[in-house]
Amino acid sequence: QVQLVESGGGLVQAGDSLTLSCSASGRFVDIYGMGWFRQAPGQEREFVASVSASGTNTVYTDSMKGRVTVSRDNAKKTVLLRIDNLKPEDTATYYCAASAVRNPPKTYRHYAYWGQGTQVTVST
Repeated sequence: QVQLVESGGGLVQAGDSLTLSCSASGRFVDIYGMGWFRQAPGQEREFVASVSASGTNTVYTDSMKGRVTVSRDNAKKTVLLRIDNLKPEDTATYYCAASAVRNPPKTYRHYAYWGQGTQVTVST
């Protein structure tokens, strides 16, 4: 069992940078791959980034590549997502998730545990 709590969202201006945090608890957290997804109202859940259990491998969605960085600190049980040059289209609820796949894929169905989400709103 893994519990995840996201934080760091808020109202920002286009062009700003923002770092979201995911705090994990539970046993064997360091064996799970971790992913970030986002979902706007009425829209499908969208993959953003993932990081392997070891923290050495990262994957990013093509649509945000170059603007997003994911990292993890297994000692602190924390996963970070930094988004640079925020755009209005980034407005969504951002979720972190844990997968039994150590090198997690982009498909949300492979993630068993989810946080409650943190809202990011980007104004023009």
